[in-house]
Amino acid sequence: MRFGPVPLDQALGAILAHSHPGAEGRLRKGTVLTEADLAVLAAEGCAEVVVARLDPADLDENTAAGRLAAALVPDPVGQGLALSAAFTGRVNLNATGPGVVMLDPATIHALNRVDPAITLATLPPLCRVTKGTLVGTVKIISYAVDGAALAEAEALARSALRVAPVRLRDAGLVLTQVPGQDPKLNAKARRVIAGRLAALGMALADCREVPHDEAAIAAALADLPGEMALLLTGSATSDLYDTAPQGLRRAGGQVLRFGMPVDPGNLLFLGQLHSRPVIGLPGCARSPALNGADWVLERLACGLTVGDDEIAAMGVGGLLKEIPSRPHLREDR
Repeated sequence: MRFGPVPLDQALGAILAHSHPGAEGRLRKGTVLTEADLAVLAAEGCAEVVVARLDPADLDENTAAGRLAAALVPDPVGQGLALSAAFTGRVNLNATGPGVVMLDPATIHALNRVDPAITLATLPPLCRVTKGTLVGTVKIISYAVDGAALAEAEALARSALRVAPVRLRDAGLVLTQVPGQDPKLNAKARRVIAGRLAALGMALADCREVPHDEAAIAAALADLPGEMALLLTGSATSDLYDTAPQGLRRAGGQVLRFGMPVDPGNLLFLGQLHSRPVIGLPGCARSPALNGADWVLERLACGLTVGDDEIAAMGVGGLLKEIPSRPHLREDR
């Protein structure tokens, strides 16, 4: 691509580099100049104009953006992404439903190294999205790019980005009560957790309130409806063998992990009851603010593996915004 000022008599078919205000209306940047446009510029006293002119091997910004987006998302339905029409060298990639972002960082880094004018920006990996969320945007920064460079980026781009859809339909919730507990605490917890599930397109199948006791927890879990079980206790779980984990074991389940390197959210435990995942929610789950349990809930809802390695890896970036209502803040105010 050649860029710079040219006399008007050499500008036919070139791309106007900068918007030009005039008596007959603004000529917008990116306009492919016609004879009529040049006549307007000449009538206003312009002798030259700054333009971009394509070389034979070049592709214009919209063609290039459209091709790269199509390479990224060859299967929109399967990848959970909708592509916008190319405009000013940009194509947006929007989620078609709730889920989490899956991508290959190394591939996207390589794509963005091909040519500074060829760019792809995305949300972070495993970020939760809802229908319509902007997941990524392809932007061709210049008015044209070399076709060979674009072909290299297309080859790298193949299916490097998708949304893993939510696969579980619903979850059951068990809330425990301790003596003297304010009834409003569990009422709020139910509302907040139902909202979390709704954001994922999931329903709250049932909510059961029971005493903070191993036997009561086990009985509630035994026939709790829902494809996932959630447990939030009136007294925080402080050990692998505390009341709630023991209640899960008593119901015939397993405790797979206690604790996570995400704050707020440290006191989560993860288990399984027959074929269902079970999340022992930390107390911060009563707040709608983001906490570590959200990351576990979202990934399990999408059918992704969540084990020791995955939870341990959450520590990088796991220092989340403080929840002011916590009984013990990280730092004194």
